[in-house]
Amino acid sequence: MRPDTSTLAAEFDRHRSRLIGLGYRLTGRLADAEDAVQDAWLRLTDTDHDEIRDLGGWLTTVVSRLCLDRMRSAAVRRESYVGPWLPEPLVSAVDSDPGDIVVGQDDLRMAAMRVLHELPPDQRLALVLHDGFEVPFAEIAEVLGCSVPTARQHASRARRTMVDAAPPERVPLPEQQRALEDFLTAVAAKDLAALTRLLHPSATVYGDSGGKARTARRPVVGADKVARFAIGLIDKYGAELLGAAHPVLVNGDLGVLMPGDGADVAPRVFALAVRDGRPAEVFDIVNPDKLTRVEFR
Repeated sequence: MRPDTSTLAAEFDRHRSRLIGLGYRLTGRLADAEDAVQDAWLRLTDTDHDEIRDLGGWLTTVVSRLCLDRMRSAAVRRESYVGPWLPEPLVSAVDSDPGDIVVGQDDLRMAAMRVLHELPPDQRLALVLHDGFEVPFAEIAEVLGCSVPTARQHASRARRTMVDAAPPERVPLPEQQRALEDFLTAVAAKDLAALTRLLHPSATVYGDSGGKARTARRPVVGADKVARFAIGLIDKYGAELLGAAHPVLVNGDLGVLMPGDGADVAPRVFALAVRDGRPAEVFDIVNPDKLTRVEFR
């Protein structure tokens, strides 16, 4: 028996933000997440409700299966992706509500999402579903089409990779603000020595362009190299690169938008992850396909 559409839609909407958050964690793209959730809605309207004991669990399973197909296809495409691949940034104004998907979600910080999306699709799905959404391994195994022990192994390997990678933890916004302001001040002054000193020794730049704009095509590792890279951008594009920059939240952490000049300088989303009070990871996202939802002004 199917309930009337308005009642069903109201029940579905109670799960929508959680499902989009799940899809974004799995695919790294809001459009893919939204498409999977919309497909789940269409399947729900064509399903006998009496067969669904737990609507939230049923929707989680359906969205996970839909995302898994996308993840496996994307894994093949990423083999030919130019440069590092980063998730689509979730950008919001500093003084606004970042939205239900982001608020309070420490695992959505860019540093954690970068590592998560280096995992093979099956490991990523097992980890996100079990550790993030408390889905039993029996259900995860059904989604993956594998045995329960194999599903457990996928999650265990993923968890170990995340621990070994040790992405920087989220720090309070005032600490992020100090680190970001010091970084931008030193870059604007082209003070190589000061910039090198304030960076974490293992500082790394991850530039995501997909070959469609200019940034580092490989991770830039080490404080000296990161400092030279950042100042090199100013030498190449001039101070206007920073002139119109303004602060935003990027996946819940402080970052900046740089609108570009419409010609040589591409629009970009720029964010930092802080470790021990110092910029440790720099994310420079310039692939225009990742910035279609960002309002540059």
